[in-house]
Amino acid sequence: MTINLKATNLELTDALKDYIQLKMDMLEKYLGDVQVLNCDFEIEKIVSSQNKGKIFRAEVNLEVPRELLRVDKTEADMYKAIDKVKDHLVLSIKKYKEKQRDKKRRA
Repeated sequence: MTINLKATNLELTDALKDYIQLKMDMLEKYLGDVQVLNCDFEIEKIVSSQNKGKIFRAEVNLEVPRELLRVDKTEADMYKAIDKVKDHLVLSIKKYKEKQRDKKRRA
């Protein structure tokens, strides 16, 4: 799967790219025969005016036929945000596939 990566307010290192690629490649087994049209992944360090420490936001837009699966998570740890996005995207993929299966059964 080809992933379009975008980093805001932080440096996109090779280790971070590899980690994101590894997590997104884990989705292949859940996707099965579903064609991925586009995958955009954005990681951002939120700079706030209050002293709450570093906050990271990870967002994935996964374009599949007739639908856009979007997951957005915010965490204090960058890698935890990436993991949560992947976990919730798995749930979205399962829901999408179930919806497609139900449409075929009704037809």
